Amino acid sequence: MAQCVQSVQELIPDSFVPCVAALCSDEAERLTRRNHLSFAELLKPFSRFTSEVHMRDPNNQLHIIKNLKITVSNIITQPPQPGAIRKLLSDVVSASQPAEGLVANVITVGDYDLNISATTPWFESYRETFLQSMPASDHEFLNHYLACMLVASSSEAEPVEQFSKLSQEQHRIQHNSDYSYPKWFIPNTLKYYVLLHDVSAGDEQRADSIYEEMKQKYGTQGCYLLKINSRTSNRASDEQIPDPWSQYLQKNSIQNQESYEDGPFTITSNKNSDSNLLSLDGLDNEVKGKGKICFSVDGLPNNFRAHSLQLDQSSDPSNSFDGPDHTKPSSHETKKINTGIIHGACLTLTDHDRIRQFIQEFTFRGLLPHIEKTIRQLNDQLISRKGLSRSLFSATKKWFSGSKVPEKSINELKNTSGLQYPPEAPELQIRKMADLCFLVQHYDLAYSCYHTAKKDFLNDQAMLYAAGALEMAAVSAFLQPGAPRPYPAHYMDTAIQTYRDICKNMVLAERCVLLSAEILKSQSKYSEAAALLIRLTSEDSDLRSALLLEQAAHCFINMKNPMVRKYAFHMILAGHRFSKAGQKKHALRCYCQAMQVYKGKGWSLAEDHINFTIGRQSYTLRQLDNAVSAFRHILINESKQSAAQQGAFLREYLYVYKNVSHLSPDGPLPQLPLPYINSSATRVFFGHDRRPADGEKQAATHISLDQEYDSESSQQWRELEEQVVAVVNKGIIPSNFHPTQYCLSSYSDNSRFPLAVVEEPITVEVAFRNPLKVPLLLTDLSLLWKFQPKHFIGKDNEESKELVTGEPEMIGTEVISEFLINSEESKVARLKLFPHHVGELHILGVVYNLGTIQGSVTVDGIGGLPGCHTGKHSLNMSVRGRQDLEIQGPRLNNTKEEKTSIKYGPDRRLDPIITEEMPLLEVFFIHFPTGLLCGEIQKAYVEFVNVSKCPLTGLKVVSKRPEFFTFGGNTAVLTPLSPSASENCSAYKTVVTDSTSVCTALISAASSVDFGIGIGSQPEVIPVPLPDAVLLPGASVQLPMWLRGPDEEGVHEINFLFYYESVKKKPKIQHRILRHTAIICTSRSLNVRATVYRSNSLEDEEGRGGNMLVFVDVENINTSEAGVKEFHIVQVSSSSKHWMLQKSVNLSENKDAKLASREKGKFCFKAVRCKEKEAATQSSEKYTFADILFGNEQAYVVEDSKQLILEGQHHVILNTIGKEAFSYPQKQEPPEMELLKFVRPENTTVSSRPSVEQLSSLIKMSLHYPESFNHPFHQKSLCLVPVTLLLSNCSKADVDVIVDLRHKTTSPEALEIHGSFTWLGQTQYKLQLKSQEIHSLQLKACFVHTGVYNLGTPRVFAKLSDQVTVFETSQQNSMPALIIINNV
Repeated sequence: MAQCVQSVQELIPDSFVPCVAALCSDEAERLTRRNHLSFAELLKPFSRFTSEVHMRDPNNQLHIIKNLKITVSNIITQPPQPGAIRKLLSDVVSASQPAEGLVANVITVGDYDLNISATTPWFESYRETFLQSMPASDHEFLNHYLACMLVASSSEAEPVEQFSKLSQEQHRIQHNSDYSYPKWFIPNTLKYYVLLHDVSAGDEQRADSIYEEMKQKYGTQGCYLLKINSRTSNRASDEQIPDPWSQYLQKNSIQNQESYEDGPFTITSNKNSDSNLLSLDGLDNEVKGKGKICFSVDGLPNNFRAHSLQLDQSSDPSNSFDGPDHTKPSSHETKKINTGIIHGACLTLTDHDRIRQFIQEFTFRGLLPHIEKTIRQLNDQLISRKGLSRSLFSATKKWFSGSKVPEKSINELKNTSGLQYPPEAPELQIRKMADLCFLVQHYDLAYSCYHTAKKDFLNDQAMLYAAGALEMAAVSAFLQPGAPRPYPAHYMDTAIQTYRDICKNMVLAERCVLLSAEILKSQSKYSEAAALLIRLTSEDSDLRSALLLEQAAHCFINMKNPMVRKYAFHMILAGHRFSKAGQKKHALRCYCQAMQVYKGKGWSLAEDHINFTIGRQSYTLRQLDNAVSAFRHILINESKQSAAQQGAFLREYLYVYKNVSHLSPDGPLPQLPLPYINSSATRVFFGHDRRPADGEKQAATHISLDQEYDSESSQQWRELEEQVVAVVNKGIIPSNFHPTQYCLSSYSDNSRFPLAVVEEPITVEVAFRNPLKVPLLLTDLSLLWKFQPKHFIGKDNEESKELVTGEPEMIGTEVISEFLINSEESKVARLKLFPHHVGELHILGVVYNLGTIQGSVTVDGIGGLPGCHTGKHSLNMSVRGRQDLEIQGPRLNNTKEEKTSIKYGPDRRLDPIITEEMPLLEVFFIHFPTGLLCGEIQKAYVEFVNVSKCPLTGLKVVSKRPEFFTFGGNTAVLTPLSPSASENCSAYKTVVTDSTSVCTALISAASSVDFGIGIGSQPEVIPVPLPDAVLLPGASVQLPMWLRGPDEEGVHEINFLFYYESVKKKPKIQHRILRHTAIICTSRSLNVRATVYRSNSLEDEEGRGGNMLVFVDVENINTSEAGVKEFHIVQVSSSSKHWMLQKSVNLSENKDAKLASREKGKFCFKAVRCKEKEAATQSSEKYTFADILFGNEQAYVVEDSKQLILEGQHHVILNTIGKEAFSYPQKQEPPEMELLKFVRPENTTVSSRPSVEQLSSLIKMSLHYPESFNHPFHQKSLCLVPVTLLLSNCSKADVDVIVDLRHKTTSPEALEIHGSFTWLGQTQYKLQLKSQEIHSLQLKACFVHTGVYNLGTPRVFAKLSDQVTVFETSQQNSMPALIIINNV
């Protein structure tokens, strides 16, 4: 339980005090009313004694009473109604709220840090009011009247006679059977006569004489003269008199003040709880003081014979006051009336002392002697009736030391709760004596009597009486000084069970629980206390259940090992019951306390329930901001609720939000929690959308939001732009150069303000995500921005006023009328702005109406409320709001300070600067192919269009693959179509020559300038030949573009970057670019391999040496997937500064170089050095071209049964003698893993050792054999051909030679060529050749069938004879030696 102001040792004596009745004459009541107090209220602050009080027990032993308190109340002849008591308790709890700014206790349990209210003053107020408003009953005497004060005024005509009337009235009320209420302790009630004298208005001498007369008649011990009203209330007060009554009366002002000022009040049941939701707000400040209520039914003068809590007869007494708050509509007026009242205005401090003295006199001279005497009489009666020789007090030990009779269990006892004892029954006399002893704190004697009475009642099976005796016996045992025995908790348990189950009296059961729980708490038995409190929660009283559950929760958190989750769970239960009882503020407080435990611990469903309830309660209490916050939490967490539940949450949220927005319609737009926005994924695109393809006309791909970011591609584009900028700026990249960025995202560099061009749209892509299982409908979705226009006048910027949304002449804003996001869907919205003015634009966020759609459109069949219809979807309810786009920049990590702290740089993608107009280029590709053969040449057209209002100049294109394309001039004469060229224009011009032999070369020359190289520019940057170098606004130019298929098969991405500038001087944007990515799929055509060797002939026709032989292998590797039928080799050309092809050395008479699928052709050409005279006339920069023509066609493609001719060319670069070169890159095979060799180095001089290249050229070899050989295979299956191998030593040293004739196949292709023949005879020869010696070996080759064979398989190894280390080098084959075997 929570901490209390009073300890249990103070609480119980304060709750059970001697009761004294007061019966006043009308005149006496009038005197006290001058102070706005009744007589009983006048005495209230002075009814407690601070000093010890003494009395004697039946054994004449002195007994000390500490902090004695008595209660005086007006006589009420009707018991209070249960409904009125419930109303009072409800109001007391409502009026007691946590103090504003109260510092809560912080309890740390495990990983929980909980702010918990240490005290619960509302519970203490409830408990105090409950205990003191309990009606008197017959089975106990604790709140029966012990005495009665008869009060008359000295100003009455016959005061003594008035006393007689009052005495008769009291006697009639007590002894007449018409009055069953109030209850009196004993028949012989003490009567104490009090004469009230008004000092300011009355005659003091007359009062004294009347008092003397009273003393003669009633004795000095039975009467008193009380002088009050020493000053008049209307005169100005010089001194400030304290008001000790306020702390007692203000708590009851809600109930009592209006009772005796406005008459009996009627309690009405408000059916419409919303209409009076704030009715309790005004009560917050009415309750002050220390949380002590000494409530007594004393608020009425004698002419009110009904209890102050008595319901008006017109109202239904069965009304439940545990529902919504029920208060009189006039409570606010009542408060206003009462706030100005000063209590005790006619009393001075002397009067205060007189009242205090009067209470002491009454207690010491009247009440205590009366109690002492009554206890003795009861003790004597009991002794005489029991026939005992000594007093009950001295015989206690004997009674409890004898053999004990086992008590029957509560379940065995029959239901005799209705049993009634007569007033003079000896069992009741024991109970009376026990109660009297308890009231004067004589707990030992009280315990003995209760114990005795308990046995008697149980024997008689009078269960109500037995339960009462058990309850008080347990309390007495606990309060005994020195604690001679432990607290008998089982007594209380039995009493509670009896009250609740047998007697059906929940009020008495509740009193038991309240007392026992406090006692257990004082013993730190929190677990038992919590169990006890929870036991009494039931459906009959929500308020009681709520308070007890809350105290149980505090028990769990105050345990030695706090049970945090049990605390939170019971706070939730308490909050629920508070809500049912109409205590909205307390319900909200309980839920908020429990939320601390469930928040962020993964209890998502519990969190949702709590937040939903907090939202509803806050809304009910008009705490709209709290309500919105709570509902917001439900929606922004990853909810595990069902779709229907989420829909309900969302509708509730929208409803609350709508109410909030109605309160401040002109206020700023609220921040909406849905849908989620991934701000960092926001992308900004500057420029128009790409045009779709129009027939054969295809727009440049450029950049769009549909393209995914690729870091590698981005780097390539950056390098291309740097290349072209460097060329434009004479080889130097300017220091202020930054790559052009048309699309800004989280991958781009956003540290600078981006530049946008006026009249060009800005598209912002916002990434939304709907976390709910219900669809969200956003309507009127647009961007929120602010704009600062600027006027550029010379160098000065004239800034105008900052403008916010709603200026379409500055910035046009696109509005999306409907944007539906389905359940748990991520979806992007692209919103556009159209800048019409230069200046600074700041995109702040998005603004939209958030709503849900009708059930007919929703998923999972979730129904919706009746709504309005807008567009395609039926909208339930929507609220206008905004969400900001706040993008965090990249973390800084450059300096030491940045590395040691967490700092983020700026991200300015949403803050573009709008600049003046710039030219805008669009490029279209016409008849652009998507598929080519490797090396194929085709013609396309490129159209350049200036779609802006500014002329553009300096148009260039740059690509990483400049060999892929070249431009033709737009004025060039088109090549005439040849009959065999079908629809295509040929890429080649036909030149008529007078050469007699087609195998002899045609010679031409070209400079490197013709290729665009050798002049300091980069070959990748190509100027586009525009007429007059300027493209005017709206103008277009169409140029032919020649394309050549890349040598590698597959899909190729070829990037073009078009660069152009404005003709204006020093614009903010120096240049603009346009990107295009061409996708070309190439299929295999020809594979060309070439090797160059030195010629073995010593001199050519003109007697010069140093000639070369060029061997070219051409293979058709096309697999016919492109419909290619065959290839014709038309021409072989050479290009070199020093060499040129002279003639073709054909090995057969067939001059038609035609290759069908998978066929190979082999060519041999003779290459000679350029003539010296030509070399003299031409500079070294000149390239000599030599062309050797073969057939007359290129390649045939059968397509749609129509013959098309494709043209193409292949290139092979020869740099090294004897090394094979290819027309396409070869795949590098990984080398085989070899074992590690450990070699001891030898001390040899390596300076004279020849190089590997020198060793490989020691020996030249040549094969001599017939070009073709005829053999009758049908007669003789083996064909033997003689072959002479000629070995020449080219050096002047002796050379050891090894000839190996064994085939060594390294590739499947080699196996195809010579796999079907073999050498006969010796397979290895070892020779030594002297200086420049020539040696011949006679060999025989054996063939088994016809075909073309390569005889160049012998491998020759050579080493210098005098070399210490054996170093053998393979002598490379000089040429492919082809022989044709024919069958005859």
